[in-house]
Amino acid sequence: MASIMSLRCFFSSPSIASRASKNGISMMGKTSLFPAAASSSSIALNQHQLQPTIVSIDQQTRYKSMTKTKKRQAQKMIDREKRVARGLPAKPRPPKYIPKDLPVINALTRVERDDESKMFDSEAASEMKTKITTQSEKEENLRFMFDGLVMSDRVRKVFELTNGSQREVVTSQKKRGMELFQLREGDTGSSAVQVVALTTRIQQLQTHMAKHHKDNSTKRGLDALFVRRRKVLDYMERKDFESYRKVVKSLGLVR
Repeated sequence: MASIMSLRCFFSSPSIASRASKNGISMMGKTSLFPAAASSSSIALNQHQLQPTIVSIDQQTRYKSMTKTKKRQAQKMIDREKRVARGLPAKPRPPKYIPKDLPVINALTRVERDDESKMFDSEAASEMKTKITTQSEKEENLRFMFDGLVMSDRVRKVFELTNGSQREVVTSQKKRGMELFQLREGDTGSSAVQVVALTTRIQQLQTHMAKHHKDNSTKRGLDALFVRRRKVLDYMERKDFESYRKVVKSLGLVR
């Protein structure tokens, strides 16, 4: 009761009432602690101050800055409208676009393509035989790159590959295989030559893996060589299909 009486004295003071009316609270009649029961002594709040300001959606989005994505999309729409106005399709065609209704001109039948393939294979085989015969007429490679030197028969026997190590024999076979597909003398970087070099190395590692089944590091390197050879063959198939067919037929690769 003492607290209620103190609150009544507080609100009944004229100075407090004037301050409260300035802040939006008006004291009407006698002060009461129960405004619902006594409406004459209720505290009226200033509705103008408590009412929230309503902002429309247009005003919210009007001043909102556009992002880079929206600017790009808006520019796309403008470009499409310009293309349609010029009589072009809304979206540009891909660089190598071929319409579905375009007729195929000079198409060959399956029999004609098979005959052409057989003729190409026979020509490639004859060309490869010629290269092999010319290579066999040359002197066999000697150890330590001593080819073409004038020496006696006794000294030549020392430098023959029959007295060389396995590594020297594989290197010589790799060199002779690369000479069959060279585009020019001393060519070691063309695609066909790379495939021959990789195939020689793969065969060497396969022979090693046949004896050492648990050599996981060699197996990992062998898988990497398979991937490298497949990438080079894919490149040849796209760029130079004739040399691709020659290499695949000559080496007996399965594609």
